[in-house]
Amino acid sequence: MGRQKLARFALNAQRENVIEPGKEIFTQIKGKWREFFKNNNPIVLEVGCGRGEYTTGLAVVYPDRNFVGIDIKGARIWKGSSVAIENKLTNAAFLRVKAQNISDHFDKGEVNEIWVTFPDPRPKDKDERRRLTNSRFLNIYKELLVSDGIVHFKTDNEGLFDYTLQEVLNVQVPVKDLVYTKDLYNSDMLAEHYGIQTTYERKFLGIGTKINYMRFRFN
Repeated sequence: MGRQKLARFALNAQRENVIEPGKEIFTQIKGKWREFFKNNNPIVLEVGCGRGEYTTGLAVVYPDRNFVGIDIKGARIWKGSSVAIENKLTNAAFLRVKAQNISDHFDKGEVNEIWVTFPDPRPKDKDERRRLTNSRFLNIYKELLVSDGIVHFKTDNEGLFDYTLQEVLNVQVPVKDLVYTKDLYNSDMLAEHYGIQTTYERKFLGIGTKINYMRFRFN
């Protein structure tokens, strides 16, 4: 492991806005996020947050909401954490955990909104259950969200997007208020993204790839 990565991990260990294994709060935070943020504002998750562009970007737009970026990569979380600190975003935090384990850290109905932004498409059939929009994950999101909570999904990968459409239309995980586009930047839904772009998004836009987006609520 390189020195730079080790230095970033050391900083994460000292930061209050990073919740990760080894910290006492890591096993105690479930059901206590509003205590952590010291308010009763709505809680929004970015699952597979990478560098936390949506976590920090939306935290600026919505100072009256709390945002939690979730990723297993400590070096990526360090970047989002740094941006939050530099911009004095007390409503943004990061949880270092695998996505399949987020139920260990949030109570049922503790979350108001979830963003899944540019996840690994995992195109191999053997990896289907690891896709962050697989019905296994959709059921996790449904459990964590309040009754009328919103899920946003954004990807450059049309195959993953089509797969996700089939999953959300599956009667086993029924949804409502589904809207979607396969060309976000030529749609009327672009405004709700507030100009926020992930690193991958900028890369794909640069080579002319269309961005797919959907949002829905669970029925």
